[in-house]
Amino acid sequence: MNIQFLGHSCFSIQINDVTILVDPFISGNSLASHIDIATLKADYILLTHAHQDHVLDVEVIAERTKAVIVSNYEIAMYYGAKDLNVFALNHGGTFKADEFSAKYVNAIHTSSFADGTYGGEPGGFVLSSKEKNIYIAGDTALTMDMKLIPMSFTLDAAILPIGDTFTMGVEDAILASDLVACNTIIGCHFNTFPPIEIDVNEAKDKFLSKEKELIILEIGEDKNV
Repeated sequence: MNIQFLGHSCFSIQINDVTILVDPFISGNSLASHIDIATLKADYILLTHAHQDHVLDVEVIAERTKAVIVSNYEIAMYYGAKDLNVFALNHGGTFKADEFSAKYVNAIHTSSFADGTYGGEPGGFVLSSKEKNIYIAGDTALTMDMKLIPMSFTLDAAILPIGDTFTMGVEDAILASDLVACNTIIGCHFNTFPPIEIDVNEAKDKFLSKEKELIILEIGEDKNV
């Protein structure tokens, strides 16, 4: 499973010949100006919630690639009404494809589209292939619901927000890594805007002091897990 960071909370995940795009917010992110959305591949698009900094480029990419948008019921219906391919989930439900499955799990946050349309309850995903499991937390506060995840999955990595203000900060992300029983953390949702700017080296040191690894990918950089 190869994970490429495309900025903010957007990732491109490659599982064999399948490309999964998570929370595409690229064209509105000046830090990701070198990423060309017209060339991005996507067979599936996973959306954790409806905020613009997670869905800005969904329609353009989905129209071009014909990707299946996988999200909660309200988000799926919103894009289905635009004649895009969708699959609706709710919390606890699992989308199953040949190469992977994606279970929609709880998150504590809000969710609405830029036009004011209600975006349903936010969530995260546990993404599983035949060999690997990763947790994509989405935008969330620390929650004891995370403790349910290792009851069913042994995680190889967890993608957690670390920018504070609108999500968990570094200290809570460390606690979250304990709850999900995973010491390999890929950070997201930081440094895009002033309210979520952090000291990356300090964050890495805090994880290291707890014998955990915080992986900070440059935009466009990828990692195999």
